Amino acid sequence: MPVRAWNLRAAATDAAAWIAGLFAAILTRYGTDLDRRRLTGYLLAAALAVVLQLAIGHTRHLYRGRYPYASFEEVRAAAITTGSTAAVLLALDMLLSRRPVPPLAPLAGGAVALVLMLAVRYAQRARRQRRRRPDQRTAAPVLLFGAGEAGTLLVRSMLHDPNSRYLPVGLIDDDPRKRRLHISGVPVLGARDDLPAVLTRTGAGLVVFAVANAEAELVRAVRDRTVAAGATFKVVPSMSELMDHPVAVDDIRDVQVTDLLGRHQIETDLTAIAGYLTGKRVLVTGAGGSIGSELCRQIHRFQPAELMMLDRDESALQAVQLSLDPLGRLDDPAVILADLRDAERIRTIFRTRRPQVVFHAAALKHLALLQRHPGEALKTNVLGTLNVLDAAGEVERFVNISTDKAADPTSVLGYSKRITERLTAWTASRRPGMFLSVRFGNVLGSRGSVFTTFSAQIADGGPVTVTHPDVTRYFMTTQEAVHLVIQAAAIGRDGEALVLEMGDPVRIAEVARQMVQLARSPVEIRYTGLRPGEKLAETLFGAGERDDRPFHPLISHVAVPPLDAAQLFRIDPAAGPDQLIAQLDELTSRPVTAPRPDSAVR
Repeated sequence: MPVRAWNLRAAATDAAAWIAGLFAAILTRYGTDLDRRRLTGYLLAAALAVVLQLAIGHTRHLYRGRYPYASFEEVRAAAITTGSTAAVLLALDMLLSRRPVPPLAPLAGGAVALVLMLAVRYAQRARRQRRRRPDQRTAAPVLLFGAGEAGTLLVRSMLHDPNSRYLPVGLIDDDPRKRRLHISGVPVLGARDDLPAVLTRTGAGLVVFAVANAEAELVRAVRDRTVAAGATFKVVPSMSELMDHPVAVDDIRDVQVTDLLGRHQIETDLTAIAGYLTGKRVLVTGAGGSIGSELCRQIHRFQPAELMMLDRDESALQAVQLSLDPLGRLDDPAVILADLRDAERIRTIFRTRRPQVVFHAAALKHLALLQRHPGEALKTNVLGTLNVLDAAGEVERFVNISTDKAADPTSVLGYSKRITERLTAWTASRRPGMFLSVRFGNVLGSRGSVFTTFSAQIADGGPVTVTHPDVTRYFMTTQEAVHLVIQAAAIGRDGEALVLEMGDPVRIAEVARQMVQLARSPVEIRYTGLRPGEKLAETLFGAGERDDRPFHPLISHVAVPPLDAAQLFRIDPAAGPDQLIAQLDELTSRPVTAPRPDSAVR
């Protein structure tokens, strides 16, 4: 209905409410003993009340389309207008020698009038909401797990869309304080143990997990109960995926293995993050990779003065640029094609572009492949990182992305990343900016991860290959890992390594089982044995490292012994794989050496 029609209707409603309210007040005072003088006084007061209501309401934009109809804002404006009208009426009534109405009639009449105004508005709003509800003949009945903020937003989103595919018929929540709660008329019907009975009673065939900050254990528990009851299970994204908007119906999606293994709750200090990113020139190396591209997407939200994305893979660079700007072009100066192994090229980039904050995510990370080709790990992970560190002489903050395999390393990947941690600490002792490392475990969904390997094997019909039935790893989703990396960089101290909380280690066999369960047809799981350099269980802390969390409950601070870059030249890149691995192993455990001013890389 047009706004003008609603304004006229509201004005007419409020005028009629005052007429009825004052009449009720007069009738209560005099009963049927209404003579001509009293009736005339009532009519005069009613006419004045209507004029005052419309005049004051007009000045407060009550009838001029400022407020959505029957919204809290309109209710507040109506209450203020009605109260002001009653106050003016009472004042005029008290000033007149022959009062037209009893002394308290304006106040009592105003109260009745306000109740009538709000009642009409509520009835109209309820009628409009009923018209906007999904059609029961076409919308599927659903249960929502979670009666918190996400569940509330989702219920309202479903109920306010007549074309919605879903009709919420109930909520499930483990909080006993919410047992009798109704959200927009949708009741809380029980806890997770009541799911099978509630599904049967309501006829719902779908459960939507509507807790955006839940731990993976809760997701698995609710999913298992839902599937056992013969219903479909869907989820809303985690909080780290919903940074840009509140949850809505369009966000509902099928469950993924990242939901079953990740979803750590992360409390972010946005002020601290914005303090070192907003308005700064930020460079991300390895920007085309899984971690680098997510870093670019999350950093972009903090409005840096310039976001520079560096990678040697032109296709990956284009992909991350398009994820930030659908109209982006490869001739954009934000896109930098370069190889970390080219020291002169890296120095030129830093000299001309002058980044203030650097996230160094570029690395080779496939454990088995690097075990066969350790020279490549040396040239990219170690010497490439050294080239970046050497060029970053004027940066304010440098964040080296490391891995849990750097803690008591046993593989080429672990050796190379441990060396980069120590080189970063060495640089911190020589440069004015802040240089630190951030260490975390396996990232679900990253390129080359066990998740992508299992997905490809399942798509090919299997088998899914697991090295050992008892092998365990720490897991995070890409969004969770990057979110904590950015937070960690805000609170890190010079030269240290920050270790991100990864939750409890997860058996790789359990990852395989969860993914096979999501497959459309049965897939075999086959065990192949541990590979060279691979641990049965990873650790986040090396020997002698202490889990100290002074600033954030999910971020530990670990001291890192510096390693003089001059010692790298004792390694022979042309040596055989076994000899080179032994040299890398020796270098990671080499004692601390005092930094020398003349030991910079040339």
